[in-house]
Amino acid sequence: MIKAALFDLDGVILDTETQYSKFWGAQLSHYFPGTTGLEQKIKGQTLVQIYGKYFDGQPETQQRITQELDEFEHNMGYEFIDGFEQFIQSLRSHGVKTAVVTSSNRVKMENVYQRLPVFQSYFDRILTSEDFTKSKPDPQCYLLGARLFGAEPSECAGFEDSINGLKAVRAAGLYCVGLATTNPREVVEPMSDLVVDDFTQLSVEHLAGK
Repeated sequence: MIKAALFDLDGVILDTETQYSKFWGAQLSHYFPGTTGLEQKIKGQTLVQIYGKYFDGQPETQQRITQELDEFEHNMGYEFIDGFEQFIQSLRSHGVKTAVVTSSNRVKMENVYQRLPVFQSYFDRILTSEDFTKSKPDPQCYLLGARLFGAEPSECAGFEDSINGLKAVRAAGLYCVGLATTNPREVVEPMSDLVVDDFTQLSVEHLAGK
């Protein structure tokens, strides 16, 4: 059995990616008219990295987007991906350590905790953008997660949905479980050891011996 399971947040634990696609699609089409698909390219990246790449030297624009994002995240819906709660409870009953490894910041996570009081009880550690110096697809966040549990990367599983996230899990050397919640299976499969549509298709036995 694996020693630790490390989960991305949006599109993996929570069914929120379609909401973010709408938010960032509107923002980026406003500032970069005529350019499409940027909202997909930024998935898995921290706000700092997005600003550095697309809004460098524009503090007023960054402040405006941050304010709108904070309001959006305060009001958005937070629901677990199908089967997640049962799966994570099963992992923990088998002694597997669990962590969130997300590019979201602590302000956003406070919204999650308020809307889903049970959330924190499912994890031994919750790592946010403030804990990393590099964003996905860099493997730093997953390597840190494994190290915090005293585990080798090969003894851990990483759960991701975005291209940047899947690349990060692969680069870190974890067993990669891809969720086809944000991208189609044909996109997720080449970067994953196992692909599922949601957690109803996954059991602890799938990770035994990994």
